[in-house]
Formats: sequence, C-alpha cells, structure tokens
Amino acid sequence: MTDPRGGSDPAGASGGSDLAAASGGSDPAAASARAFFVPLAGGRFLATPHTRGPWDPAHQHAGPPAALLGRALERCEPREGTLLARLTFEILRPVPVAEVEVSARAVRPGRSVELLEGGLLAGGEPVMTVRAWRVKATDAPDRRISDRPPDRPADAAAPPSGLRDFGYGDAVELRFAAGGWGVPGPATVWTRLRVAVVEGESPTGLQRVLAVADSGNGVSAVLSWDEWLFINRELTVHVLREPRGEWICLDAETTIASGGAGLASSVLSDDGGVVARGAQSLLVSRRGG
Repeated sequence: MTDPRGGSDPAGASGGSDLAAASGGSDPAAASARAFFVPLAGGRFLATPHTRGPWDPAHQHAGPPAALLGRALERCEPREGTLLARLTFEILRPVPVAEVEVSARAVRPGRSVELLEGGLLAGGEPVMTVRAWRVKATDAPDRRISDRPPDRPADAAAPPSGLRDFGYGDAVELRFAAGGWGVPGPATVWTRLRVAVVEGESPTGLQRVLAVADSGNGVSAVLSWDEWLFINRELTVHVLREPRGEWICLDAETTIASGGAGLASSVLSDDGGVVARGAQSLLVSRRGG
C-alpha cells in the first residue's frame, strides 16, 4: 500500500476536469460504475472513485492499477498452457484517479519462457511499470506441503475511522482470521472484490490476487499509522498456480531493520491452498520527518 505523499463480481490523466470527475464529480460513468476502471478506447481507462487510496483522494491505491496491468499482460499474445509466474511492479509516482493508458508487449518471446513488460501512463507520463515472466505450465505432479488457509470468518471488518472514507477500502471486503486493523504485527485476512477491475468483465484469478497483494504492508503494520510512514515503491508477486474462486486470503508479515529498510512478505491463497507469494520493500520514515 503506497503513500502518495511519499511518491505513490462483476489509463494518463488528460486534465483537471477528468480528475475531478473521476474523484466523484460530475462524470456519471465514473461515479456510478461498479468497477475500478471504465474502459474507453485505444488502451485508455477512466479510474473511478473505487480506486482511491487512504492517503489522498486524488491518488489511487496501487492494487487497482496493478490488476489493470496484469490484465494487459494476460491479453498480450496469449497462449494456452502458460502461466504468468512472476510479476514485478515499479511504482514511479502517484497514480491519479483519472484517465490512464495501458500498454503491454513481449520483449523476449519464446516457446517455453517469455519476458513481457507493460506500462501505465497518466498525462503522458509513466507512473507504473511491470515486467513478468510467462512460462509453460508444468505437467509434473503436485509437490507441495500442506497449505490450506485458515477458515474464513463470517463477518467483514471495517477499516479504522481515519481510513473509512477511501474508495478502495469500500471496494474490497476484508475478513480477518488473525490480527486486525489497529493490531500491530502479522495478519491473515480473507479478501473479496466487491467491484470488477474493468466494468463489464468478471476479474480473473490473477487480477484478484494483484488487486490485493499491495495491501500486505497495510494489514500487517508494526508501527503506528499516526506517527510513521511505511511506503512501498515496488511489488513482486510469484505465482504458483492460477487462483480459483472470488476469495483470496492474504497472510502478511512486516519486518523492519533499524538503520536499514522494511520488508512486507505475503502468502496469498484461495480456498484450495497457496497460489502466490508477494514481497514489498519499504521506505520507513517518521511522518513530517
């Protein structure tokens, strides 16, 4: 979960009016959509208020644009029997709640292993990039340890009062199986998207994972939100298999080394077990410091 002040079922900013509209102004398409993005033309998308992050209503949480870039990679010269096995996102600057433009291409084609890359532009400037390895799916038998996630609680958890009015927080249902908002330390939380990634489309399993993987450092915070910033400018997700179903469990832990940096590590599962592992390097600093 990036802090823009630090830099970042069911694509670049073109001007101030688009930003105002997407932030809940007069554009009915953005304001009423049950999705993070409304498709336009030519690889462009209008971000809706559901993408708003917790720090600034003009900036997106990194989850929705990561999912949008993942969608672009899935559609880049797709081939049956392959898997996007590793995706690394670089968050170059805050992503505005506005019109964005998405592109993807293969930079190293191959029959068994391919390197893909994608980019997100806002106002003609790059704001987020992704590089991903696509590999041929294995026909080997399972060799996995027991990895069943904990049972899913019956009740959803609302964010703390200071974080309740951001769109992303309302667009993703959270059910904590361990830890919780305001409870420092590791956390295990079941997540479900209440809106689509792109209007009119059902999210793929990968899109569901990418939409929540950037939240690991937020749900497993070990320092006070009021006193500290713990900002990630990158996200790497290693995918074991295609996720199934609409629920994704995020088991996250944050570690901070005094005089060093921070690292948030996450295990992501569906009802059948582990599907991916994520990591975020963190810039840790005092607020106003």
